Amino acid sequence: MRLNLREIIHVPGASVPFDFTLDLTQEEFFGEHPITQPVHVEGTVKNIADVLVLEGQAASVLDYTCDRCMGGFSREKVVRLSFLLAEEIEGEEDGDIVLLDDGEIDVGDLAYTAFILDMDTKHLCSEDCKGLCSGCGANLNQEPCRCKKQADPRWAALEQLLNKN
Repeated sequence: MRLNLREIIHVPGASVPFDFTLDLTQEEFFGEHPITQPVHVEGTVKNIADVLVLEGQAASVLDYTCDRCMGGFSREKVVRLSFLLAEEIEGEEDGDIVLLDDGEIDVGDLAYTAFILDMDTKHLCSEDCKGLCSGCGANLNQEPCRCKKQADPRWAALEQLLNKN
């Protein structure tokens, strides 16, 4: 979504709101498509003392598979958007300033990039997820391990004495 900011560039206190959705359902992350709902993007571009400031957020509910227990879960993801905008940069380039293109800015592109770069690489259904047992495969969040307890070989002689009685 492109915003025309020509009318507020030289008008301190002026602002332009934005509110739209992005369809990122086809984006793949580590073999999954966790963004199953549209990303809602909203905010404003304000002229604060002749400085254009874009502030807002991009939010959606993501569907993940837990990396420990392999269970499915959903979690809301909210990414804050905050950018300084300028028509031109004097002197050295500043990576924190986004340049306008003939008085316009593509807010959809900024929101897309910010949302994608903020995606998590590890997904846990909860911080205290116990995961799966490596022996029997039981989900330790829902049931105890079904593995047969292995005796410590250092105690094998004592085990034999106890089993004789």
